[in-house]
Amino acid sequence: MNIAWGSLGTVVVVSLAVGVVVVVLVALALTGLSARVRQPVGGPEDGAAPRLSAGAGTAVAAVCLLAVAAIVGYGLYLIIA
Repeated sequence: MNIAWGSLGTVVVVSLAVGVVVVVLVALALTGLSARVRQPVGGPEDGAAPRLSAGAGTAVAAVCLLAVAAIVGYGLYLIIA
């Protein structure tokens, strides 16, 4: 029995990278959705202005979640095909 260590290493690196990308995209989507909150987290008197408008936050969240869905769909396609 021979193990192709180079191929196994490639699979590990790609899997790790895709896992990190998916987590970062979901975190960015949650950050975009948090722009829809009317009051800052620290309360109304902390002086922090929202960084994104509600529409821009929703758009960022939608793009990030669509990218995650595309990555997951492609992974499932590779497993099934």
